[in-house]
Amino acid sequence: MDTTTHYFNDTHQMVRQTVRDFVSRHILPNINEWEEQGTFPRELYQLAGDAGILGIGFPEEFGGTGQKDTFMKVAASEELMRCTSGGLVASLGSLDIALPPIALWGSQPLKEKVIPPVLRGEKIAALAITEPSAGSDVANIRTKAIKEGDHYRVNGSKMFITSGVRADHYTVAVRTGGEGHGGISMLMIEKGTPGFTVGQNLKKMGWWASDTAELFFDDCLVPAENLIGRENSGFICIMTNFMQERLSLSIMAYMTAQLALEESLRYIKERHAFGRPIGKFQVTKHKLVDMATQVEIAKEYTYRVAALMQAGKNPIKEVSMAKNFATEVCENVTNHAVQIFGGMGYMRESTVERLYRDSRILSIGGGTTEVMKELIAKQMGL
Repeated sequence: MDTTTHYFNDTHQMVRQTVRDFVSRHILPNINEWEEQGTFPRELYQLAGDAGILGIGFPEEFGGTGQKDTFMKVAASEELMRCTSGGLVASLGSLDIALPPIALWGSQPLKEKVIPPVLRGEKIAALAITEPSAGSDVANIRTKAIKEGDHYRVNGSKMFITSGVRADHYTVAVRTGGEGHGGISMLMIEKGTPGFTVGQNLKKMGWWASDTAELFFDDCLVPAENLIGRENSGFICIMTNFMQERLSLSIMAYMTAQLALEESLRYIKERHAFGRPIGKFQVTKHKLVDMATQVEIAKEYTYRVAALMQAGKNPIKEVSMAKNFATEVCENVTNHAVQIFGGMGYMRESTVERLYRDSRILSIGGGTTEVMKELIAKQMGL
């Protein structure tokens, strides 16, 4: 079933083609090399900025597309994932979780300083929430920020920060008040601020092309004007952000599964066993049917959640369900794809090997499967 005519208009399809061309020209010829290197050129951000990709969904006054158009973002995200590297997409798209709090709640001078150069790809933005003792449990963050005159003195650390190594602007969750979610604020902290240091690029199971770092704050003095929104109101910024992040992770999940399915459909025509293509065996056909069914359902439900968000709804339950279902589908489909490829599926030269590795983080990032279930249960009144 083709649902594109229902959810996507002509403008969305133009954006889709633009991103598809960008991926084909600037990423796919190099992606295997970048994966092995564990990084990609910083210039790619500027190329994406020049193509208008980074500005999708951000205010026009700062160089963005201007309108809230959820399906424009969905179309672009789907095509970016066709580069086959979730890590590259995560790092290139780190602005999508770092900038929204600034765009929504930052002061005008802060918006003007940070947003335009990031959308142009001249600067890189990262979101810093996770800590060693507080991942999905956002209300338990420990990094402290004490107001001293016209500055905040920040002490603490962050970990697993996407684009953490080379970002220029960091949207950081800090504790300015008492325990729990009511004492959290958001600060924009710039690289180079005295007392702020960045750790080395962390080695990960997947997302190799994404730089991921620990951040350390040791009596780091941050100008009070870098406060995002009101003091002690940071939790709502984080929760609002999570909605879009979880939708994005759902898209990454069903697209990772889609790519694994497509690779499998191609391979079964090339690989022979016992004198015939492996696609002729019923066990293979049925496995592919199950994979395709799961991908279609995950995609269609995610589109439905995107439609609710486009309509101005607040589908906490539905987006959590979408993320859980899509990531489960992703793990299942990529696992079957590796099995279909056999020994070749275990080789680094195989795309399905990368997809399999990259799939594992999706049920952890943006709130674990278990946390999503607690949110769903709460929305159900349980």
